[in-house]
Amino acid sequence: MYPIRYEADYVEERDRLTAFFRYLLAIPWAIVASIYGLAAYVVAVIAWFAIVFTARYPTGLYNFNAGFLRFLARVYGWLSLQTDAWPPFGMGAEPGYPIRLEVAPPRERYSRAKAFFRLILAIPLFFVQYFVNFMHVGAAAVSWLQIVFVGRQSPGLQNVLSLTSAWNIRFNAYAWLLITEDYPPVSEQAAAGALPAAATPAAIPKATTAS
Repeated sequence: MYPIRYEADYVEERDRLTAFFRYLLAIPWAIVASIYGLAAYVVAVIAWFAIVFTARYPTGLYNFNAGFLRFLARVYGWLSLQTDAWPPFGMGAEPGYPIRLEVAPPRERYSRAKAFFRLILAIPLFFVQYFVNFMHVGAAAVSWLQIVFVGRQSPGLQNVLSLTSAWNIRFNAYAWLLITEDYPPVSEQAAAGALPAAATPAAIPKATTAS
């Protein structure tokens, strides 16, 4: 089972107006995301040193970056037209929002070698990400046209967007934020399964349905 699970609710009928102006409407979220993102990567650098020297990911740092991932998943999904619901600016779990990300608690111990060589180990994933992003942008563009002109989104497009969004979030969790030590799976079936029980009071609440 993979320690990060992504899910997005499907709604067929969509708002044409907010879809048409989605990138313009997204400016405030883009500004907040850039601030959160900068902080998250600083935290990841600190976590890298912590893991390399102690084999542990400090809980406070882990929870901050897990929160950033949740925020990123919601904004990324909303921006790519998976939902019309305005994403919250916070980094909490937000179980009522149509796009949800579930992250397992931190491991007891991490591999120092895997953390030290993370960017080298991630090189093959950068090539995969190129094709995943190509699929994602194409599906989002077709979805935009479909919603703007007919006010609906087909379930096939939503499935593609969910698959590519989930992979991109997991890629960021692995390559940049050190949240997980495992390569992100391509299929949702490979990622399915219950997450481990919370190890600390700060662990992230569970969503109800696996991706």
